[in-house]
Amino acid sequence: MPTIAVVGEVVADAVLPPDGIADGAAHLTVHPGGGPANFAVAVARLGSTARFAGRLSTGALGALCRAKLEASGVDLSASQAAAEPATLAIARLDDSGAASYEFYTSGTADWAWTDESLAPLIDGPFPDDERPVAIHTGTLALALQPSGLVIENLLARARSRVTISIDPNLRTLLIPVETYRAVIDRWAGLSDIVRLSEDDLEQLWPHRTPEDAATYLHGLGVPLVVVSLGADGAFASLRGESVRVPIAPTTLVDTVGAGDSFHGGMMHHLAVAGQLGGRLGQLDLAGLTSALVFASRVSAINCSRAGANPPWAAELA
Repeated sequence: MPTIAVVGEVVADAVLPPDGIADGAAHLTVHPGGGPANFAVAVARLGSTARFAGRLSTGALGALCRAKLEASGVDLSASQAAAEPATLAIARLDDSGAASYEFYTSGTADWAWTDESLAPLIDGPFPDDERPVAIHTGTLALALQPSGLVIENLLARARSRVTISIDPNLRTLLIPVETYRAVIDRWAGLSDIVRLSEDDLEQLWPHRTPEDAATYLHGLGVPLVVVSLGADGAFASLRGESVRVPIAPTTLVDTVGAGDSFHGGMMHHLAVAGQLGGRLGQLDLAGLTSALVFASRVSAINCSRAGANPPWAAELA
């Protein structure tokens, strides 16, 4: 099966439901999460190899996150054990199951990458048939420093060899939107695939439609732009040819990890179809539509259960 490399943070998501405070006490449920880690879990459970480069805390929350990654079949050969504590997120659910986040990142494990420590993700050593066809990153590790510039260096060095996928996944309670606006053009210049959520689009460019955003990002050299639209499905533009797909039917529990599961499902489908490994030159609208429909099913199953919990391949058979 194809290998997709992933680099980014591992976060302990402490989920607070709408009625989660009673008698002065908060009732939290902790799920291993973090955008890149959720993506890696989705890819691995679907059957591709997800080679994840994360700095995994050796503390209790880090051990919880490591256990989920290992149980999901994620390849951790490029990851590192870290003495720092794990990053923590408080995910508050509203009455519809949608999540908003606050993050505790100071002094945590995820941000201390160096060029040398990250190089094995794409350089190996590993057999040629295990070389990655794509690298995926985004969320906090790409936006926070010093990890962000180290990851950008890796993407620039790898771009001639693999497909580059970025999910900005804006976290504006932690990082001002102006910071994202200052770097999004540079990230786009490194990317073959950019996926935005509806919220990302509204925060980055409040008056742009998905079509407007795609036109802008195509102009910066991005071949494929995908915008997840929640209950309205997803929009995608491949070099200016666009398609929309509906959301797959589901019984909503919460939206934690929904976008990561969608993106992981799309990338797995494209990898298995032999469409990754370059700048998507062989991908056509029919192949993209098939990948988006598959990704919608993956996301729908994730949304039908608590936390970031994407499906296994057998659940989609």
